[in-house]
Amino acid sequence: MKIACLQFAPQVGDVDNNLNRADAILHKAKAVDLEGLDLLVLPELAFTGYNFKSLQQISPFLEPPGSGISSLWARTTALKYDCVVVVGYPEKVDVTAQWPASPEYYNSALMVNGDGDTIANYRKSFLYYTDETWALEGREGFFQGDIPGLGNVAMGICMDLNPYQFEAPWEDFEFGFHALDVEANVVILTMAWSTQQDTRLFSRRPQEPDLETLVYWVQRLEPLIHAEIDEEVIVIFCNRTGAEGDAMYVGTSAVLGIKAGEVFVYGVLG
Repeated sequence: MKIACLQFAPQVGDVDNNLNRADAILHKAKAVDLEGLDLLVLPELAFTGYNFKSLQQISPFLEPPGSGISSLWARTTALKYDCVVVVGYPEKVDVTAQWPASPEYYNSALMVNGDGDTIANYRKSFLYYTDETWALEGREGFFQGDIPGLGNVAMGICMDLNPYQFEAPWEDFEFGFHALDVEANVVILTMAWSTQQDTRLFSRRPQEPDLETLVYWVQRLEPLIHAEIDEEVIVIFCNRTGAEGDAMYVGTSAVLGIKAGEVFVYGVLG
C-alpha cells in the first residue's frame, strides 16, 4: 500500500491560498512518489484553517456535504492520481426536509475514491474547545467501513484520540478500542494538533518531528498494541503545521504499523 500525508500550513479563512499551497506541494513532489498512490490524507479543516473563534467567523466557509470546495478538490485529486482522498472540512447540513430547524454544523472528514465518488463522510465525535464554538458532536460514533483497496478502515479526527472532553479515564481508550473492536486494517486520523511548548523554541527545529507528541498518539492506541494482533494494522496521522494566532501546530504526520505488540515507523515528517 502506498500512502501520502499532505502536511501543510493553511491559514484561517484564506481558502484560495490554502488550495494553492496544497496543489503546490503535489506539483513539487516527484512523479515516482505519486505513481500507484492508494491513499492521500490531508489535515483537519484543511482548506479553511482551524482556529475559528465563533460560528459567525466560520459561517462563510461552511460547506454542504459532497458539494463544497473541499469536495471538489478531493474529487479532482482522486481522479488525477486514481487514489482515495481524505480531507477535513466544516460541514453545514440543511435539516429542514426532516423537521423545521436551523442548519446543523459539524467538523467533518470526507472520503472520495479513485472514481471521484464520495464513499464516506465522518463527523467528529469528540470536540475540542475550539470546535465547540460552532460545531455539534457527530451522533454516529467513530467511523468504520470496508473501503475497496484499503480494507476495513477506522477513522477519527484529532480530539477523537483523546479521552472524552479530557474528563474520561485515560484507560477508556475510546478510539483505540474502537479500532480494535471493528478489526481495522487501516486507521486514519486527520488532525490539527497543536503544541503546548513555547512557540519560539518549538520553531527553531522545523525539520524535526515532535517525538513527545508522536509517543502520545501511539500511547492512545494502546489497545491495538496490547492485543498483539498478528495481521499488521496501518495507522496514518495527518496533521497540519504552521501557526494561527496563538496556536502552533506540531506537524509530525506519520505512517506507522502495529503488529504483534510492536510499532513500526514507516515515515514521519517534521
